[in-house]
Amino acid sequence: MNLTPTELERLTIFTAAEFARRNLAQGVLLSHPEAVAYISDEVLLAARRDMPYAEIRNMAGSLLRADQVMPGVASMVRLIAVDASFEEGTKMIAIFDPIAAGKDERIAGEILTSDEPIQLFDDAPTVTLRVLNMGDRDIQVRSHSHFFEANSALQFDRAASWGRKLAIHSGGGVRFEPGIATVVELVAIGGDRVVQGFAGLVDGALDDEAVRQAAFARAESQGYFLNDTPVSEAQ
Repeated sequence: MNLTPTELERLTIFTAAEFARRNLAQGVLLSHPEAVAYISDEVLLAARRDMPYAEIRNMAGSLLRADQVMPGVASMVRLIAVDASFEEGTKMIAIFDPIAAGKDERIAGEILTSDEPIQLFDDAPTVTLRVLNMGDRDIQVRSHSHFFEANSALQFDRAASWGRKLAIHSGGGVRFEPGIATVVELVAIGGDRVVQGFAGLVDGALDDEAVRQAAFARAESQGYFLNDTPVSEAQ
């Protein structure tokens, strides 16, 4: 049996739609492709039965409810466009918002936040440092960086920054402009406190004194600014 690409696609839609019908019968919420296949299959069948165009559109918009699909699916299916075969030829049927969103329908990709403000590093001891960029261009340090290993052109008390990172939200950063002093707060790195990568000064356990001494020796040999006076310490 030789099938055209259109006929093969029709069989794929039918197979996925039958899968969706089985799930509906079992009370299983439909995924995005299952919902689209189910509605598309019903539209194509109705066209083959020569149902009027307007009636097909109305029928397609009442096939599924928001409580029959997975959370977020209704908001994802904004338009289904199907090339349907009628007796007089092929017509495209466009169904807008075919699944009516429920009252509490989630939007795909939506970020759900708490009503309460989020406290970053609540009650965690911090160190406040004055940082001066001695270079000739901007330097940015990201939230995850071990601050001790920040760019060698930054002058600050590196001993006070050992084992610490910027006390800012994940993914954030601080930009240091040439010749302008900037005050930052640092918080202790958590977890296993093993640092690897960055400038390659540490590559080991932060709480190992031998690792610490070796890191300071590497920093000094590579021309890092090591000393400055911390502005203050807050516990």
